[in-house]
Amino acid sequence: MNKLLLTGTMVLALNAGAGEVRLITLDPGHFHAALVQKSMLPQVSPVVRVYSPGGPDMTAHLKLIEGFNTRPVDPTRWDEKVYTGPDFLERMIREKAGNVVVISGNNAKKTRYIMDSVAAGLNVLSDKPMAITPADFVLLRQAFEQARRNGVLLYDIMTERHEITTVLQRELSRMPAVFGTLETGTPERPAITKESVHHYSKLVAGKPLIRPPWFFDVCQQGEGIVDVTTHLVDLVQWECFPDQVLDWQKDIHVLSARRWETKITPAQFKQATKLEAYPDYLKLDRGTDNFLNVFGNGEFTYTLRGVCAKVSVTWNFEPPAGAGDTHYSLMRGTKATLVIKQGVEQHFKPALYVENTSGAPAADFEAMLQGAITTLNATYPGLAIQQAGAAWEIVIPDGYRNGHEAHFAQVMQTYLRYLSDGKLPAWEAPNMIAKYYTTTKAYELSR
Repeated sequence: MNKLLLTGTMVLALNAGAGEVRLITLDPGHFHAALVQKSMLPQVSPVVRVYSPGGPDMTAHLKLIEGFNTRPVDPTRWDEKVYTGPDFLERMIREKAGNVVVISGNNAKKTRYIMDSVAAGLNVLSDKPMAITPADFVLLRQAFEQARRNGVLLYDIMTERHEITTVLQRELSRMPAVFGTLETGTPERPAITKESVHHYSKLVAGKPLIRPPWFFDVCQQGEGIVDVTTHLVDLVQWECFPDQVLDWQKDIHVLSARRWETKITPAQFKQATKLEAYPDYLKLDRGTDNFLNVFGNGEFTYTLRGVCAKVSVTWNFEPPAGAGDTHYSLMRGTKATLVIKQGVEQHFKPALYVENTSGAPAADFEAMLQGAITTLNATYPGLAIQQAGAAWEIVIPDGYRNGHEAHFAQVMQTYLRYLSDGKLPAWEAPNMIAKYYTTTKAYELSR
């Protein structure tokens, strides 16, 4: 049986054997570009073409790939064929040495890279965010239309859909016997709240991450309100209206938004980037104390088909000992509230709790919840519940907790399935457009 990959306006029938997907990495500048290749996948050729202007971003990317290739356990076998030069983009388009372009780097350039790639008839797997300004959003809509005309697949990397507590929160919210129906909420008491805390200094693949200096420039990286919030808005859509097509012009109303800065000291900047001094493009962000004022933090409240949601992101310099990036999520139903916490009490591991708000006796509610868990065990064996104060915690076997970096392979597997089908699900493209309208409209309102 043949599988289909679409290139340009021609439909090419490709053999279903190994290596049918040939990756191109375009101007890698963020470590997510490498994490796409942390695992080998049988459909993907080990030969990867890299097109870049050169410099430290590309060097760091190749170093991560080499680390995957030389690790003692389950090493990868990537063969990176690199071209560097000022005409790297034109060279990539002219050579078309692969059929899927991976884009993860400087976000100020990303939307244009996406547009040029799909216009050339190349499939695109892009890191978030695909747009960081309202002008980018306009271009991104055009790119989706161009991708449709050329029969190629444009898709962004939404790793958080594969985090097990989020998956189970979504599943339980679709069980009326336990959850009831989703409340509509108010701005003061949103029906769904998502909060994310990230850190400039962190470990990736077990080693300290060196950030590119432009990561601290919100004109290049994007403000927090359009960056990490991409994941949060995606999850609001994915959990509240699963598999439904959303209309960005009708279904979304951003009510309020604000932004604030994280102060980065010169010593912290040096620790994160290994640079002795700030680049010239960061001078306007320096205060009189010589600290960088980075607008990495933001929050906004909006309605999606009448359901009120609030999302927020905070960037600190480094996490507490033993911790990493954290996530908080709350969904209010008419019978229960589903809460994900990841604090000290949870030993910084995400945990899912179910709170009875139905008014039913605790024993009756517990029996109903146990019935739901029994149903979920058909798909996720080993789940259980235990009392946690007035709530119940969903006990999740460690085997489901594969970590953020492993989620990139899961996203890739999903994208490979879409490539094999020759199309995205009907809701994916319009909901990506809805998502980036939400974040860029909040950015506009916050200013």
